[in-house]
This record gives sequence, structure tokens and C-alpha cells, in this order.
Amino acid sequence: MDFKIDDQSCFNLNVRVSLKKERFLKGKKLGWYKNSAFCNRCLYCFHFFLKTRERMARLGTELAARISRALITKSNSSIPTRSWNPLLEQTLHKIGCRDSLSQSLVARVIDPHLLTHHSLALGFFNWASQQPGFTHNSLTYHSVLKSLSFSRQFNAIESLIKQAKAQNLTLDSSIYRFVIDSLIKRGKSQMAFSVFNEIKSQSLDLGTETSNSLLASLGSDGCLDNAMKVFDEMNNRGIGFSTIGFGVFIWRLCRNGDLGEVLRLVDVVEGWNSLINGSVIAVLIVHGLCEDSRTSEALRALNELRIRGWKPDFIAYRVVAEAFRSLGSVFDVNEVLKMKRKLGVAPRSNDYREFILGLITERRIYEAKELGEVIASGNFPMEDDVLNALIGSVSTIDPYSAMKFFHFVIGKGKFPTLLTLSNLSRNLCKHGKIDELLEVYRVLSSNEYFSDMESYNVMFSFLCMGGRVREAYEVLQEMRKKGLDPDISMYNSLIEVLCREDLLRPAKRLWDEMFVIGCGGNLKTYNILIGKFSEIGQTEEATRLFNHMLEKGVTPDATTHRFLLEALCQETKFETAVDVFYKHVNHDVMLAQNILKTLILNLCGKGMHVILTSLSILYTICGIAIFYT
Repeated sequence: MDFKIDDQSCFNLNVRVSLKKERFLKGKKLGWYKNSAFCNRCLYCFHFFLKTRERMARLGTELAARISRALITKSNSSIPTRSWNPLLEQTLHKIGCRDSLSQSLVARVIDPHLLTHHSLALGFFNWASQQPGFTHNSLTYHSVLKSLSFSRQFNAIESLIKQAKAQNLTLDSSIYRFVIDSLIKRGKSQMAFSVFNEIKSQSLDLGTETSNSLLASLGSDGCLDNAMKVFDEMNNRGIGFSTIGFGVFIWRLCRNGDLGEVLRLVDVVEGWNSLINGSVIAVLIVHGLCEDSRTSEALRALNELRIRGWKPDFIAYRVVAEAFRSLGSVFDVNEVLKMKRKLGVAPRSNDYREFILGLITERRIYEAKELGEVIASGNFPMEDDVLNALIGSVSTIDPYSAMKFFHFVIGKGKFPTLLTLSNLSRNLCKHGKIDELLEVYRVLSSNEYFSDMESYNVMFSFLCMGGRVREAYEVLQEMRKKGLDPDISMYNSLIEVLCREDLLRPAKRLWDEMFVIGCGGNLKTYNILIGKFSEIGQTEEATRLFNHMLEKGVTPDATTHRFLLEALCQETKFETAVDVFYKHVNHDVMLAQNILKTLILNLCGKGMHVILTSLSILYTICGIAIFYT
């Protein structure tokens, strides 16, 4: 039996299966099936339609997988890769996709097969819309928007949402959550707010987590008017507020809004009896007011929040005291400290742990940094995982603050984890803070932090990344003194840096040292050196290394030949270049094919006589097919 897998066929079959099942269950309940033969016929019909439906679903899944594989394979061989082009449309026509095209098939192809291939997903979606008689539905829009939510194609997302609205299609609230969360993570809070307005107009449920994430994002970006609209909508719909959502919003509002308005919003949130941490919110409010030079209002806020049961802790009182101290008001400082001893409560490190880690998870790194600095400046306790998270994340935006957290950890007699050290080192290199990188390694080395291959490899690799070859070489020496043998990859990394910095003499000495200690070079080592010598025109040295690797049993690859052949042809050493080619053409035909194009291109720029002579040789060796390739 031949099945046409379209949406109407699936719908009709589902209806028939449902009717058969309903009839059978009703008959069984009413005792219709006293005749066993009749009962068996009904059961047979029911199972037949059920198996038919399962078969159609399986065929649809297999077809979707086949289409997606064909698109991915073809796009990988195209230039640019993984982008939509006419060749992909030809591929779809060849496999007969057009004949089986349906809305469910388009959705199955995109989700899950093309979720990470955003350009292909959008291209396939657009191609389907151009086919005669095909129209998209909410299912196909859901799949393509889900795919694009993992990408940075924001304009395409906005356009598709408008298209769906113009077609009066109602999209599920889950896809809006996908899109809004994606936009927030990529710092597009205003676009996320536009999508939020679409949800509001359709009375869809955005959910507590996404609503609070949007509230925090708009507050963090300073879009306080839009944040207030989100706050009001959450309040009207009875959506609960979280410490992060309300906290970041009210923190930023304190720097611009009236204290009375701030307290009004506190009362609104309190009315919902939400699970907001009052002590954390109190710190954020007084810190925001003090940052706006409204220290007296911050003192008043402490009392107002305490009356409302929000329990300002020692951190909140210290923030206000230090603000008065910066103003030179000794009397007010003493008054606040008295209030702290009498009315304040001890901060619970777990409360701040959850809040800071939550901020980092939602990529509110700036807010996490600020609160971490407030806690660290007062020498209040912080959990080890919080400090490691702060060092690693804050170093992406502010290396100096990250170094403060690093020294805070060291001052406590503790050390960062190896993962944290890797993140810190990488970000210091990205920001060009090499002196700070050396300071980190000096402090850790003085505390015997580096003791095994893994920890030494971290320090060594980032010293190489930072171009500090002398310090990297000293690490190799230190490792050997401790009985740790550096592997070939470490030597390759250092040689690569030396060549990049045009330090060829040290590179040669390191090369000789490798053989003295019994660490012979591998293919990558030879390629680094041959590539560098070829680049600077030292073809004799490059050729010597090429012959040396053959003697040592190291097989050259296409990269090795490309470096050497380009350099030889550049210096018009055509006979030597052809000899190099000859050495492998009889032993490895595939390799010969790979390097033939490089040789021909270089020969073609050096005169007609050489071209004709050389090409005739290559033609004889490799054959007409290779020549035309």
C-alpha cells in the first residue's frame, strides 16, 4: 500500500482511529461483543488503523531525517557553508520533497534536525512557502522560531512574528518564551519587550521565570519605563516576583526614582506574599540610593524597610555608614553603627550565594560584580563557589575587579579552582592584561599551587597565548626539575609562539633541546618550522627539515607540501619542487592529488615554458582526470 504523508491524510486517519476505538470501548461496556467473531473483527479493524497510523508517523519521521541530512550534506560542500543557496533547492527537488510536502513535514525537518542549522532552517521554511498550494501554520512557525532563537538572526525573528500575526495565527506561549529568553541572553532587551507586547495583546501566559528575567533585563539596561510596564502587567496578572527580577529592577530605579515610589512598589510586592528575600532587597535599595548620593534617604529607607519586616542586615547598615563616612559625617556614621548593633541582623551567606549565582546564570554580570564588591569590601563571608564564579565571570567585563576578587580569595587562605584560573587567564589575555596574568601566576607559585601536569599546562598555555616565551620556557624547566615530563604539545605551543614572534634562534635551540632530552618532533612540529622557514624565504632550511622528517619516519601531509612547494616556486626552484612532488606521487596518490593544485598554481605564474614542461610531466603522472580537476 502506498501512503501519501500529508496533514489531511494524518488527520483523517486519526479521526478514524479515534472513532473505531470509541465504538469498540462503548460496545464492550454495553455487552455488544457476546459474539466472539464480531468482537475479533472490531479488534482487527481497530489495530489495523492503529498500525497504519504508526507506520505513517514512522515514514514521516524517516523522510524528515532524510531531507535534513541531504540539506546539511549539500550545504557543507557549498561556499559559504551551511547557508541557503539554489543548489539546496535542486537537492530538494531531486529527492521528491515537493510531492510529500506538508506542514507537519516542514516542522519535523526543522525540529529537531535543523535546530542548530539556523540558516538552513529559515531557508527551508522560505522555500516551502514558495511551493504551490502550501501555506504555513502555527506548527511550522513554532519550529523555525525555535531554531532562530538559538541564533543571532534577530531581524528574521521579528519579521516572522509579524508574518504570523498578519496571518492571524496564534503561536503557543512556549515559543514566545524561547524567543524572549534568547533575546535577553544576547542583550536585546528592547526587542524582547516588543515580543512581550505581542503576548500581552494576545493574553498569553509568559510565565514567572521569563517575566522576571525580562523585568531584570530592562532594569539593568536602564529601560525603566518599559520595566515599569512589565511590572504592572505582572502585578495585574498575578505573576509572582522573584528576588532577581524585582531586585535588579528596584536597584536601578533607586538611582532615578523617588523613594516614595520605591516604597510603594515594595508594598505592592509584599502584598503578593512572594518569596522575595527582604534582606537582599534592602541592601540593593540602600546601595542604589547611596550611589545616587541620597544617603539621608538611604537611612530613612532602612527604617521603612525594617518596619515592613524586610530585615536589613549588617551589610545594608554598613553600606549607609560607609556612604556617610565618605561625606565626612562622623556623627551620622556612629548613629548608623549604633542602629546596626541594635536593629541589624547577621547576613546569611546562603541568601547572597543564591542571588549572586542567579545573577551570573542570567548574565547580569555587572550587578553580580557590584554586589560582590559590596560584600567583599566589608569582609563579609562568601562561599567558595560564589567567589570562583565571580572571578571567572567578572573577568570577562572588568579584569581589575576580577583581580580584586582573586586577592580576596588569596587573603582568605584559599585558592581558585583550575577552571576558574583558566577562565581568568583567558580573559586577562583577551584584554591584554599580561602583567596581571604574571602577577596571578607569581602569587599562586609562591603558594605551591602548581604541582601536577594539569595545573602546569594551564599556566604554560596561557603564557604562550600572552606571548611570554621566557616565562613559558621557565615553566618547562621547573616541570622537569619536579620530575614532570612536558609532552610534545607543550613544546609545539612554545615553538609556534617563538616563530610567530620571529624568534627563530630560540626556536632552533628549543628544537635541538627536544632531541637531546628524547622528545622528538611530530608532524605539527615540522609543519610549524617548515612553514616559518618557507615564509621568510629560507628554503634550504625548510628542505633540510623536510628531508629530516622523512628520515625520522614522519609522513608529510598536504600542509607540509603546500608550505614547501610555494616557497620553492617563489624562488624559481622548479626542479626541486617537482622532485618533492615525485617523492610522494608513487607512494600516495591521494596526497599527490591534494598537492597537485598547489604546484600547478605556483608554476603557472612563472612562465609559459615552465608551465608546459611541468604540466606535461604532471599529466603523465596523474592522468587527465586529475589534470582537469
